[in-house]
Amino acid sequence: MVIKLDAQDHKILAELTRNARVPIAELARRVGLSKTPVAQRIRHLEQIGLITGYRAVLSPLKLGLTHVTYVEVSMSDTREAALQQFNTAVRAILEIEECYMIAGGFDYLVKVRSRDIADFRRIMAEKISTLPHISNTSSYVSMEAVVEQNFHLG
Repeated sequence: MVIKLDAQDHKILAELTRNARVPIAELARRVGLSKTPVAQRIRHLEQIGLITGYRAVLSPLKLGLTHVTYVEVSMSDTREAALQQFNTAVRAILEIEECYMIAGGFDYLVKVRSRDIADFRRIMAEKISTLPHISNTSSYVSMEAVVEQNFHLG
């Protein structure tokens, strides 16, 4: 189901994705509405599931997680039960920032954050390589983040 948004909703969402802690009064001023309609629109966007939550976005660099590696994962078994076992297990690895099931020459693409190559090697050996139903992996070390941001409107 595609949710239809008007221009005011887009403005509100653009502001919230830049700073979810903006006070309602300031948000209302920025989007050209009064506080009550802005609060009602936000509540509606939450109720319909478009806004799914608010959270602190941490800086991986400030945490010392400067090393990014992408891992292609090929599965030995791609039946639904095996995929679900893998999905559940991969969610438990904190160093995995993102994981996508892929249609193509391999089955999953995993983004791993670590302190350095030695830390990544440990994560591969102790965690990723022990995931269920993996037949092989290929790793690609990122040299530089050219574009890296959270999704937002505007």
